[in-house]
Amino acid sequence: MSTLAGFGVLVTRPESQAGPLARHLTALGATVFCLPALTIAPTEDATLAARCSEFGPLDQFDWVVFISANAVRHGRRLLPTVNCPRLVAVGPATAAALAHAGYPISLVPAHGYDSEHLLSTSELQNVSGQRILVIRGGAGRDLLAESLRARGATVCFADVYTRVRTTPAPGVIEAVETAWAAGQIHVVTVTSTDIARALMETLSPRGRALFARTAMLAGSTRIADTARQLGLAGPLIVAAAPHDEGLITALLATPREHLQPKASA
Repeated sequence: MSTLAGFGVLVTRPESQAGPLARHLTALGATVFCLPALTIAPTEDATLAARCSEFGPLDQFDWVVFISANAVRHGRRLLPTVNCPRLVAVGPATAAALAHAGYPISLVPAHGYDSEHLLSTSELQNVSGQRILVIRGGAGRDLLAESLRARGATVCFADVYTRVRTTPAPGVIEAVETAWAAGQIHVVTVTSTDIARALMETLSPRGRALFARTAMLAGSTRIADTARQLGLAGPLIVAAAPHDEGLITALLATPREHLQPKASA
């Protein structure tokens, strides 16, 4: 384990979530560049109210599943003050957001941070006849709902936020890419498949070429797989967990020679 003095890290999380990771990296000696690839935008009240009216009061559900900490931030207002259903958090960051908001949590996977691990819990094996509400951002994966419906549950969605590709201020991308081309960025953090895709769309052709050969710190194997599908050929560092501690631990455990950009063809 060693500090990150002399290494540059590009943090691509939404601006509202990038601060703690950036500060931790800076404290370890890294030079941090921030280029948020996505912006989290809450669903308009009228749109959300219309959708919620379709599935009725939340106290009629057996479970309410929060997919992310963002789902908690933008969706906790939907929860009833009495007769609250059992609440499910996909991972520890989501559970921490619920706990911070003062809500009891009935289920968090003991291992893993995704739909697959949630579906493997004993509590969700026999859900025939139950009603389950999934609170998420728009256009999420269908695996959770499809699997629960196959087990006999009725599943509804409340899309409480959307992910919008960020439009950086003039000159921001050019400044980041100039530093990158000068060898000042050694690793890029990518904590969702949407961020990977959005970053590819945001960067210039020069930036995409740099991204393609730079080491990437991925929050999960699924993100790493997406990176390869996008043509990213640089070294991959896959964290055991997608939260800040998991990312930092994986980065510190990586030999320094693995943090060098892959030579261009």
